[in-house]
Amino acid sequence: MKRFRVTLLVVCLVLGWLGYSDLSLYLRNPAPHAISIDELSTNGAPREWLSIDGGYQDLLQAINMSGTMEIDAFLVPLKSTPESDQLLVWFETRDPQIIGALKTYYFKLDQEDQRNRFVEENRQLFFGRRDLQGLTASNLIADSNQTKLEKLLTEMGVPVSERIIFISEGKQPASTRGFFFFAMALLGIGKLLFDLLRNPAAAKGGK
Repeated sequence: MKRFRVTLLVVCLVLGWLGYSDLSLYLRNPAPHAISIDELSTNGAPREWLSIDGGYQDLLQAINMSGTMEIDAFLVPLKSTPESDQLLVWFETRDPQIIGALKTYYFKLDQEDQRNRFVEENRQLFFGRRDLQGLTASNLIADSNQTKLEKLLTEMGVPVSERIIFISEGKQPASTRGFFFFAMALLGIGKLLFDLLRNPAAAKGGK
């Protein structure tokens, strides 16, 4: 019984921490912060939840995040102009149109002239403007993931600046999940306290 209480306490503490993290992120970001790609590249991210406008995607420099044929996400640079060679902002996308186009480009077209023609026919998709909303990667998941993404770019020969920013497109603060985790943690701790107060002798004896 004592082991069960310890396990329950640990679970409650973990849920409480997860709930606190989600809720604090939501309280800092009640709405997406509107920012231009130029301002973001120059000054960095002022908040975690961003609405970025004025950027241009470059699908020819997109990176397969899985490294296998089972592709479900790409890491795509978002630039201030189509001609810019500054790669400071990258967004993770699961857009079916982008994934489909890149699968066709890399896996279904063997000849260089076929690929060039495909890009020209889909130039707006490959190099067009893209406004997006999303969460910065360092706050969406563990901070270590930022390092993993930087390592992935380095392995692909992409220069990595200390000002680099990763955005997960379409993600937003999970307030409902935060409230749920926090409520479950409080209920669990409440049950522990109730059991201890109701039967302190049994709790002391570990029965």
